[in-house]
Amino acid sequence: MSEIFVQLLSDIRQCTLCEEYLPLGTNPVLQVSPSARVIIAGQAPGIKVHQSGLPFDDKSGERLRQWLGIDTTTFYNDEIFAILPMAFCYPGKGKSGDLPPRPECANKWREQLLKQLPNVELIITIGIYAQNWHLPDKKEKSLTETVKNWRFFYNETSPAIIPIPHPSPRNNIWLKKNLWFEQDVVPMLQGQIKKVLNSAN
Repeated sequence: MSEIFVQLLSDIRQCTLCEEYLPLGTNPVLQVSPSARVIIAGQAPGIKVHQSGLPFDDKSGERLRQWLGIDTTTFYNDEIFAILPMAFCYPGKGKSGDLPPRPECANKWREQLLKQLPNVELIITIGIYAQNWHLPDKKEKSLTETVKNWRFFYNETSPAIIPIPHPSPRNNIWLKKNLWFEQDVVPMLQGQIKKVLNSAN
């Protein structure tokens, strides 16, 4: 690892930029290595992840790993997967679920981190906050339309971007209304992950 990367990661783990807004204080949660081939761009840690310090260590993570077609060991291999939410600290609870990720985090750290990941082949953007950041000029009017139009984003971005909904149990109703996602998009996503894993071996 380069000295720049090591120092950057140290600075992120010690960050207190949003501390005054965080009900449980700072605890940046991310997984990253300069060797990573896939970026999982999520929203922000939930309370369980805040407590464990392990990304997607919850029901959302279980479903996400199913969608990707991989086991836990593979998911937590930082030489394959960089797990970089839009904010690294738990933002607190809102009226209907967790609050949005604090914007200061991505503004401060995201570009710097992405520059340190030269081997990334695929970015999986989970939910509207990641899609707003990674597809600012290309996304559709709604998350549903953006996910439906995944082929366009996959073909028009480099590294390739595949937008997906959040795997939270809160999205069960959305998944029931949009059966095409698990029928069509998930198998394609699993195929892309297999390609990356094969190329990494």
